Amino acid sequence: MQQPDTLDLLRRARARYTQKQLAEILEVDVRTVRRWEVRENEPPTYLSDAIRQRVLPLVNDVANDNTSFRFIDLFAGVGGIRLGFEAYGGQCVFTSEWNKFSQQTYLANFPETSSHTFVGDITQVDESDVPDHEILLAGFPCQPFSIAGVSKKNALGRPHGFECTTQGTLFFDVARIIAKKRPKAFLLENVKNLLSHDKGNTFKVILQTLREELGYEVHYKVIDGQHFVPQHRERILIVGFDGKTDFSWGDLKLPSKGSVTLSSILHPQNGSEAEEDPYTTGESAKVNSKYTLTPKLWKYLQDYAEKHRKAGNGFGFGLVDGDSVTRTLSARYYKDGSEILVSQGNKKRPRRLTPRECARLMGFPDTFKIPVSDTQAYRQFGNSVVMPVMKEVARIMVPHIQRLCDEKTANIKQASLFS
Repeated sequence: MQQPDTLDLLRRARARYTQKQLAEILEVDVRTVRRWEVRENEPPTYLSDAIRQRVLPLVNDVANDNTSFRFIDLFAGVGGIRLGFEAYGGQCVFTSEWNKFSQQTYLANFPETSSHTFVGDITQVDESDVPDHEILLAGFPCQPFSIAGVSKKNALGRPHGFECTTQGTLFFDVARIIAKKRPKAFLLENVKNLLSHDKGNTFKVILQTLREELGYEVHYKVIDGQHFVPQHRERILIVGFDGKTDFSWGDLKLPSKGSVTLSSILHPQNGSEAEEDPYTTGESAKVNSKYTLTPKLWKYLQDYAEKHRKAGNGFGFGLVDGDSVTRTLSARYYKDGSEILVSQGNKKRPRRLTPRECARLMGFPDTFKIPVSDTQAYRQFGNSVVMPVMKEVARIMVPHIQRLCDEKTANIKQASLFS
Protein backbone atom coordinates (compact mmCIF):
# COMPACT_ATOMS: atom_id res chain seq x y z
CA MET A 1 0.00 0.00 0.00
CA GLN A 2 1.36 3.44 -0.96
CA GLN A 3 2.45 5.96 1.63
CA PRO A 4 -0.40 8.41 2.36
CA ASP A 5 1.67 11.42 1.37
CA THR A 6 3.10 10.08 -1.89
CA LEU A 7 0.57 11.77 -4.19
CA ASP A 8 0.86 15.03 -2.24
CA LEU A 9 4.62 14.93 -2.73
CA LEU A 10 4.09 14.22 -6.41
CA ARG A 11 1.75 17.21 -6.71
CA ARG A 12 4.32 19.43 -5.00
CA ALA A 13 6.94 18.30 -7.46
CA ARG A 14 4.62 18.79 -10.45
CA ALA A 15 3.86 22.33 -9.33
CA ARG A 16 7.46 23.11 -10.30
CA TYR A 17 8.31 20.64 -13.03
CA THR A 18 6.70 19.30 -16.18
CA GLN A 19 6.08 15.58 -16.46
CA LYS A 20 9.09 15.31 -18.77
CA GLN A 21 11.39 17.17 -16.36
CA LEU A 22 10.21 15.08 -13.43
CA ALA A 23 10.70 11.87 -15.40
CA GLU A 24 14.30 12.88 -16.17
CA ILE A 25 15.05 13.66 -12.51
CA LEU A 26 13.51 10.39 -11.30
CA GLU A 27 15.02 8.45 -14.22
CA VAL A 28 11.71 6.98 -15.37
CA ASP A 29 9.67 7.18 -18.57
CA VAL A 30 7.42 10.24 -18.87
CA ARG A 31 4.45 7.90 -19.39
CA THR A 32 5.14 6.43 -15.97
CA VAL A 33 4.77 9.83 -14.33
CA ARG A 34 1.52 10.38 -16.21
CA ARG A 35 0.15 7.02 -15.05
CA TRP A 36 1.00 7.86 -11.44
CA GLU A 37 -0.81 11.17 -11.70
CA VAL A 38 -4.00 9.82 -13.26
CA ARG A 39 -3.88 6.78 -10.91
CA GLU A 40 -3.59 4.24 -13.71
CA ASN A 41 -0.69 2.77 -11.73
CA GLU A 42 -0.08 3.04 -8.00
CA PRO A 43 3.20 4.84 -7.27
CA PRO A 44 5.86 2.44 -5.95
CA THR A 45 6.84 2.54 -2.29
CA TYR A 46 10.20 4.08 -3.08
CA LEU A 47 8.67 7.12 -4.79
CA SER A 48 8.18 9.15 -1.59
CA ASP A 49 11.86 8.84 -0.69
CA ALA A 50 12.93 9.46 -4.29
CA ILE A 51 10.94 12.71 -4.45
CA ARG A 52 12.23 13.84 -1.05
CA GLN A 53 15.84 13.08 -1.93
CA ARG A 54 16.00 14.05 -5.61
CA VAL A 55 13.19 16.51 -6.31
CA LEU A 56 12.24 18.52 -3.22
CA PRO A 57 15.77 19.81 -2.65
CA LEU A 58 15.58 21.30 -6.15
CA VAL A 59 12.14 22.75 -5.39
CA ASN A 60 13.47 24.28 -2.17
CA ASP A 61 16.45 25.72 -4.05
CA VAL A 62 14.02 27.40 -6.46
CA ALA A 63 11.99 28.74 -3.53
CA ASN A 64 15.10 30.04 -1.79
CA ASP A 65 16.08 31.79 -4.99
CA ASN A 66 12.68 33.52 -4.92
CA THR A 67 11.87 32.42 -8.46
CA SER A 68 8.47 30.87 -7.76
CA PHE A 69 5.29 32.61 -8.84
CA ARG A 70 1.61 31.89 -9.23
CA PHE A 71 -0.34 32.58 -12.39
CA ILE A 72 -3.88 32.29 -13.70
CA ASP A 73 -4.68 30.96 -17.17
CA LEU A 74 -7.64 32.74 -18.84
CA PHE A 75 -9.07 31.75 -22.25
CA ALA A 76 -6.65 28.90 -21.75
CA GLY A 77 -7.31 26.85 -24.88
CA VAL A 78 -5.21 23.71 -24.53
CA GLY A 79 -2.60 25.29 -22.27
CA GLY A 80 0.12 26.55 -24.60
CA ILE A 81 0.81 29.72 -22.60
CA ARG A 82 0.71 27.74 -19.36
CA LEU A 83 3.43 25.36 -20.59
CA GLY A 84 5.71 28.30 -21.33
CA PHE A 85 5.40 29.76 -17.83
CA GLU A 86 5.53 26.44 -16.01
CA ALA A 87 8.92 25.94 -17.62
CA TYR A 88 10.22 28.83 -15.47
CA GLY A 89 8.79 27.72 -12.16
CA GLY A 90 5.25 29.06 -12.38
CA GLN A 91 2.32 27.40 -10.64
CA CYS A 92 -1.15 27.69 -12.15
CA VAL A 93 -3.80 28.46 -9.49
CA PHE A 94 -6.88 29.19 -11.63
CA THR A 95 -7.99 28.24 -15.14
CA SER A 96 -10.81 29.39 -17.40
CA GLU A 97 -11.76 27.86 -20.76
CA TRP A 98 -15.29 27.68 -22.13
CA ASN A 99 -14.96 25.13 -24.96
CA LYS A 100 -15.75 21.63 -23.68
CA PHE A 101 -13.40 19.91 -26.12
CA SER A 102 -10.51 22.22 -25.21
CA GLN A 103 -11.30 21.51 -21.56
CA GLN A 104 -10.95 17.81 -22.33
CA THR A 105 -7.50 18.26 -23.86
CA TYR A 106 -6.39 20.67 -21.14
CA LEU A 107 -7.37 18.33 -18.30
CA ALA A 108 -5.76 15.36 -20.02
CA ASN A 109 -2.44 17.21 -20.06
CA PHE A 110 -2.73 19.02 -16.74
CA PRO A 111 -4.52 16.57 -14.44
CA GLU A 112 -3.36 18.53 -11.39
CA THR A 113 -5.75 21.27 -12.54
CA SER A 114 -8.45 19.35 -10.70
CA SER A 115 -6.90 20.62 -7.46
CA HIS A 116 -7.68 24.25 -8.28
CA THR A 117 -10.66 26.14 -9.68
CA PHE A 118 -11.43 25.46 -13.35
CA VAL A 119 -14.32 27.51 -14.73
CA GLY A 120 -15.95 27.55 -18.13
CA ASP A 121 -17.51 31.01 -18.40
CA ILE A 122 -15.25 33.72 -17.00
CA THR A 123 -18.04 36.29 -17.35
CA GLN A 124 -19.91 34.53 -14.53
CA VAL A 125 -16.96 34.63 -12.10
CA ASP A 126 -16.75 37.34 -9.45
CA GLU A 127 -13.27 38.84 -9.58
CA SER A 128 -13.07 38.60 -5.78
CA ASP A 129 -13.22 34.82 -6.08
CA VAL A 130 -10.11 34.63 -8.28
CA PRO A 131 -7.12 33.55 -6.15
CA ASP A 132 -4.15 35.86 -5.64
CA HIS A 133 -1.51 35.55 -8.32
CA GLU A 134 1.64 37.25 -9.60
CA ILE A 135 0.93 36.88 -13.33
CA LEU A 136 -2.29 36.95 -15.34
CA LEU A 137 -2.13 35.11 -18.67
CA ALA A 138 -4.87 35.52 -21.26
CA GLY A 139 -5.32 34.77 -24.95
CA PHE A 140 -8.53 36.79 -25.09
CA PRO A 141 -10.74 37.05 -28.22
CA CYS A 142 -10.65 40.19 -30.33
CA GLN A 143 -13.83 42.30 -30.05
CA PRO A 144 -14.71 45.92 -30.94
CA PHE A 145 -15.38 48.46 -28.20
CA SER A 146 -17.90 51.26 -28.16
CA ILE A 147 -16.74 54.63 -26.87
CA ALA A 148 -19.96 56.46 -27.73
CA GLY A 149 -21.79 58.03 -24.84
CA VAL A 150 -18.87 58.14 -22.42
CA SER A 151 -19.21 61.88 -21.79
CA LYS A 152 -22.94 61.53 -21.18
CA LYS A 153 -22.37 58.71 -18.71
CA ASN A 154 -19.75 60.76 -16.90
CA ALA A 155 -22.22 63.61 -16.56
CA LEU A 156 -24.82 61.22 -15.15
CA GLY A 157 -22.34 59.76 -12.67
CA ARG A 158 -22.51 56.31 -14.22
CA PRO A 159 -19.58 53.88 -14.55
CA HIS A 160 -16.84 55.22 -16.77
CA GLY A 161 -13.33 54.37 -17.86
CA PHE A 162 -12.81 50.70 -18.71
CA GLU A 163 -16.08 49.84 -16.94
CA CYS A 164 -17.85 51.83 -19.62
CA THR A 165 -15.74 51.42 -22.74
CA THR A 166 -15.09 47.70 -22.46
CA GLN A 167 -18.29 46.46 -20.81
CA GLY A 168 -19.79 43.58 -22.76
CA THR A 169 -16.46 42.45 -24.22
CA LEU A 170 -14.31 39.62 -22.93
CA PHE A 171 -11.42 42.04 -22.48
CA PHE A 172 -13.55 43.64 -19.78
CA ASP A 173 -13.28 40.42 -17.77
CA VAL A 174 -9.50 40.56 -18.03
CA ALA A 175 -9.49 44.22 -16.97
CA ARG A 176 -11.79 43.77 -13.98
CA ILE A 177 -9.65 40.90 -12.63
CA ILE A 178 -6.49 42.96 -13.06
CA ALA A 179 -8.16 45.90 -11.31
CA LYS A 180 -9.23 43.77 -8.35
CA LYS A 181 -6.25 41.44 -7.91
CA ARG A 182 -3.41 43.75 -9.04
CA PRO A 183 -1.05 41.04 -10.31
CA LYS A 184 2.58 42.06 -10.64
CA ALA A 185 2.41 41.39 -14.37
CA PHE A 186 0.24 40.17 -17.21
CA LEU A 187 0.71 38.70 -20.66
CA LEU A 188 -2.06 39.07 -23.22
CA GLU A 189 -1.93 37.36 -26.62
CA ASN A 190 -3.94 38.09 -29.73
CA VAL A 191 -3.86 38.09 -33.52
CA LYS A 192 -1.70 40.67 -35.25
CA ASN A 193 -4.83 42.33 -36.69
CA LEU A 194 -5.72 43.54 -33.20
CA LEU A 195 -3.52 46.55 -34.03
CA SER A 196 -5.77 47.58 -36.94
CA HIS A 197 -9.08 46.15 -35.70
CA ASP A 198 -11.96 48.62 -35.86
CA LYS A 199 -9.63 51.19 -37.47
CA GLY A 200 -7.27 50.98 -34.51
CA ASN A 201 -9.93 51.89 -31.96
CA THR A 202 -9.90 48.47 -30.28
CA PHE A 203 -6.17 48.56 -29.57
CA LYS A 204 -6.37 52.21 -28.50
CA VAL A 205 -8.97 51.36 -25.87
CA ILE A 206 -6.94 48.37 -24.65
CA LEU A 207 -3.80 50.47 -24.16
CA GLN A 208 -5.75 53.28 -22.54
CA THR A 209 -7.37 50.82 -20.15
CA LEU A 210 -4.13 49.10 -19.19
CA ARG A 211 -1.96 52.21 -18.93
CA GLU A 212 -4.24 55.03 -17.85
CA GLU A 213 -7.10 53.31 -16.07
CA LEU A 214 -5.16 50.48 -14.43
CA GLY A 215 -1.76 52.16 -14.19
CA TYR A 216 0.46 49.43 -15.63
CA GLU A 217 3.71 49.85 -17.53
CA VAL A 218 2.84 48.33 -20.91
CA HIS A 219 4.99 46.91 -23.72
CA TYR A 220 3.77 45.24 -26.90
CA LYS A 221 5.36 43.50 -29.85
CA VAL A 222 4.34 41.40 -32.84
CA ILE A 223 6.37 38.16 -32.87
CA ASP A 224 6.45 35.61 -35.68
CA GLY A 225 6.39 31.99 -34.53
CA GLN A 226 8.62 31.22 -37.50
CA HIS A 227 11.59 31.97 -35.25
CA PHE A 228 10.92 28.68 -33.46
CA VAL A 229 8.71 26.54 -35.70
CA PRO A 230 8.34 26.09 -39.48
CA GLN A 231 5.21 28.23 -39.64
CA HIS A 232 4.62 31.91 -40.45
CA ARG A 233 2.41 32.93 -37.54
CA GLU A 234 2.42 36.54 -36.33
CA ARG A 235 0.80 37.33 -33.00
CA ILE A 236 0.79 40.44 -30.85
CA LEU A 237 1.93 40.05 -27.26
CA ILE A 238 1.06 42.70 -24.68
CA VAL A 239 3.09 42.66 -21.47
CA GLY A 240 2.36 44.79 -18.43
CA PHE A 241 4.02 45.38 -15.06
CA ASP A 242 2.63 46.90 -11.89
CA GLY A 243 5.61 49.18 -11.42
CA LYS A 244 8.60 50.62 -13.20
CA THR A 245 10.92 48.11 -14.86
CA ASP A 246 13.70 48.03 -17.43
CA PHE A 247 11.94 45.31 -19.42
CA SER A 248 13.05 45.23 -23.05
CA TRP A 249 11.93 43.15 -26.01
CA GLY A 250 15.57 43.35 -27.06
CA ASP A 251 16.35 40.67 -24.48
CA LEU A 252 14.48 38.07 -26.54
CA LYS A 253 16.66 35.39 -28.10
CA LEU A 254 14.96 34.70 -31.42
CA PRO A 255 16.51 32.15 -33.79
CA SER A 256 16.73 33.19 -37.42
CA LYS A 257 13.53 32.75 -39.40
CA GLY A 258 13.65 29.76 -41.68
CA SER A 259 16.26 27.95 -39.59
CA VAL A 260 13.61 25.32 -38.79
CA THR A 261 11.89 23.62 -41.71
CA LEU A 262 8.88 21.37 -42.05
CA SER A 263 10.97 18.19 -42.12
CA SER A 264 11.53 18.66 -38.38
CA ILE A 265 7.86 18.09 -37.58
CA LEU A 266 6.71 15.65 -40.29
CA HIS A 267 6.33 11.95 -39.56
CA PRO A 268 9.53 10.36 -40.99
CA GLN A 269 7.64 7.22 -42.09
CA ASN A 270 10.80 5.12 -42.00
CA GLY A 271 10.37 3.22 -38.77
CA SER A 272 12.47 5.64 -36.70
CA GLU A 273 9.30 6.86 -35.03
CA ALA A 274 6.90 4.65 -33.08
CA GLU A 275 3.46 4.05 -34.55
CA GLU A 276 0.82 6.39 -33.14
CA ASP A 277 -2.67 5.26 -33.98
CA PRO A 278 -4.66 6.72 -35.69
CA TYR A 279 -2.10 9.12 -37.16
CA THR A 280 0.49 6.59 -38.30
CA THR A 281 0.29 2.84 -38.88
CA GLY A 282 2.54 -0.19 -39.24
CA GLU A 283 6.16 -0.88 -38.37
CA SER A 284 7.34 2.04 -40.50
CA ALA A 285 4.74 4.35 -38.92
CA LYS A 286 3.38 5.42 -42.30
CA VAL A 287 0.91 8.30 -42.28
CA ASN A 288 -2.63 6.96 -42.28
CA SER A 289 -4.12 7.11 -45.79
CA LYS A 290 -7.17 8.93 -44.44
CA TYR A 291 -5.11 12.14 -44.40
CA THR A 292 -4.56 12.00 -48.19
CA LEU A 293 -7.00 14.23 -50.07
CA THR A 294 -9.74 12.50 -52.02
CA PRO A 295 -9.58 12.83 -55.82
CA LYS A 296 -12.72 15.01 -55.73
CA LEU A 297 -11.36 17.45 -53.13
CA TRP A 298 -7.94 17.66 -54.81
CA LYS A 299 -9.55 18.46 -58.18
CA TYR A 300 -11.77 21.09 -56.56
CA LEU A 301 -8.81 22.84 -54.93
CA GLN A 302 -6.80 22.79 -58.17
CA ASP A 303 -9.71 24.19 -60.17
CA TYR A 304 -10.36 26.85 -57.52
CA ALA A 305 -6.71 27.94 -57.54
CA GLU A 306 -6.63 28.08 -61.36
CA LYS A 307 -9.80 30.17 -61.44
CA HIS A 308 -8.30 32.79 -59.14
CA ARG A 309 -4.94 32.68 -60.92
CA LYS A 310 -6.62 33.64 -64.17
CA ALA A 311 -8.48 36.43 -62.37
CA GLY A 312 -5.19 37.77 -61.02
CA ASN A 313 -5.92 36.83 -57.41
CA GLY A 314 -3.57 35.08 -55.05
CA PHE A 315 -6.04 32.62 -53.62
CA GLY A 316 -5.14 28.96 -53.73
CA PHE A 317 -3.81 26.04 -51.78
CA GLY A 318 -0.43 25.97 -50.09
CA LEU A 319 1.62 22.96 -51.24
CA VAL A 320 4.66 22.31 -49.03
CA ASP A 321 7.46 19.80 -48.58
CA GLY A 322 10.14 19.12 -45.98
CA ASP A 323 12.15 22.21 -46.94
CA SER A 324 9.20 24.57 -46.52
CA VAL A 325 7.88 26.98 -43.93
CA THR A 326 4.10 26.88 -43.91
CA ARG A 327 1.37 29.44 -43.93
CA THR A 328 -0.48 30.10 -40.68
CA LEU A 329 -2.37 27.06 -39.41
CA SER A 330 -5.99 28.13 -38.95
CA ALA A 331 -8.89 26.78 -36.90
CA ARG A 332 -10.65 25.92 -40.18
CA TYR A 333 -7.90 23.51 -41.21
CA TYR A 334 -10.25 20.59 -40.64
CA LYS A 335 -12.42 21.68 -43.59
CA ASP A 336 -10.06 21.05 -46.51
CA GLY A 337 -6.52 21.64 -45.23
CA SER A 338 -5.89 23.93 -48.17
CA GLU A 339 -3.48 26.32 -46.43
CA ILE A 340 -1.00 23.52 -45.67
CA LEU A 341 -0.96 20.50 -47.99
CA VAL A 342 2.00 18.17 -47.77
CA SER A 343 3.34 16.96 -51.11
CA GLN A 344 3.64 13.19 -51.45
CA GLY A 345 5.49 13.28 -54.75
CA ASN A 346 4.72 13.90 -58.43
CA LYS A 347 1.35 12.63 -59.64
CA LYS A 348 0.35 11.79 -56.07
CA ARG A 349 -2.37 13.56 -54.20
CA PRO A 350 -1.12 15.64 -51.26
CA ARG A 351 -2.22 15.09 -47.67
CA ARG A 352 -3.20 17.10 -44.65
CA LEU A 353 -0.95 17.33 -41.63
CA THR A 354 -1.93 14.88 -38.93
CA PRO A 355 -3.05 16.34 -35.58
CA ARG A 356 0.28 15.25 -34.09
CA GLU A 357 2.14 17.18 -36.78
CA CYS A 358 -0.10 20.19 -36.05
CA ALA A 359 0.84 19.94 -32.38
CA ARG A 360 4.52 19.91 -33.36
CA LEU A 361 3.95 22.84 -35.70
CA MET A 362 2.80 24.81 -32.64
CA GLY A 363 5.83 23.71 -30.63
CA PHE A 364 4.09 21.20 -28.36
CA PRO A 365 6.14 18.17 -27.24
CA ASP A 366 5.20 14.68 -28.41
CA THR A 367 4.22 13.88 -24.81
CA PHE A 368 1.26 16.25 -25.23
CA LYS A 369 -1.89 14.13 -25.30
CA ILE A 370 -4.57 14.57 -27.98
CA PRO A 371 -7.73 12.91 -26.59
CA VAL A 372 -10.21 14.49 -29.04
CA SER A 373 -11.32 13.86 -32.62
CA ASP A 374 -9.25 15.09 -35.57
CA THR A 375 -11.75 17.87 -36.23
CA GLN A 376 -11.51 19.19 -32.69
CA ALA A 377 -7.73 18.77 -32.60
CA TYR A 378 -7.32 20.82 -35.79
CA ARG A 379 -9.50 23.55 -34.28
CA GLN A 380 -7.57 23.54 -31.03
CA PHE A 381 -4.10 23.75 -32.52
CA GLY A 382 -5.28 26.28 -35.11
CA ASN A 383 -6.42 28.48 -32.22
CA SER A 384 -3.39 27.85 -30.05
CA VAL A 385 -0.16 29.73 -29.42
CA VAL A 386 3.34 28.81 -30.52
CA MET A 387 4.49 27.43 -27.20
CA PRO A 388 8.25 28.15 -27.55
CA VAL A 389 7.41 31.85 -28.11
CA MET A 390 5.53 31.87 -24.80
CA LYS A 391 8.44 30.15 -23.09
CA GLU A 392 10.92 32.72 -24.37
CA VAL A 393 8.71 35.62 -23.29
CA ALA A 394 8.34 34.00 -19.86
CA ARG A 395 12.12 33.83 -19.62
CA ILE A 396 12.56 37.58 -19.97
CA MET A 397 9.48 38.48 -17.88
CA VAL A 398 10.14 36.41 -14.76
CA PRO A 399 13.20 38.33 -13.44
CA HIS A 400 11.24 41.60 -13.54
CA ILE A 401 8.27 40.03 -11.81
CA GLN A 402 10.51 38.70 -9.06
CA ARG A 403 12.11 42.11 -8.54
CA LEU A 404 8.68 43.72 -8.15
CA CYS A 405 7.73 41.02 -5.63
CA ASP A 406 10.97 41.57 -3.72
CA GLU A 407 10.36 45.33 -3.61
CA LYS A 408 6.86 44.75 -2.24
CA THR A 409 8.22 42.43 0.46
CA ALA A 410 10.91 44.94 1.42
CA ASN A 411 8.36 47.76 1.65
CA ILE A 412 6.10 45.67 3.88
CA LYS A 413 9.01 44.83 6.19
CA GLN A 414 10.09 48.47 6.33
CA ALA A 415 6.54 49.61 7.09
CA SER A 416 6.29 47.08 9.92
CA LEU A 417 9.37 48.57 11.58
CA PHE A 418 7.62 51.90 11.95
CA SER A 419 4.17 50.58 12.83
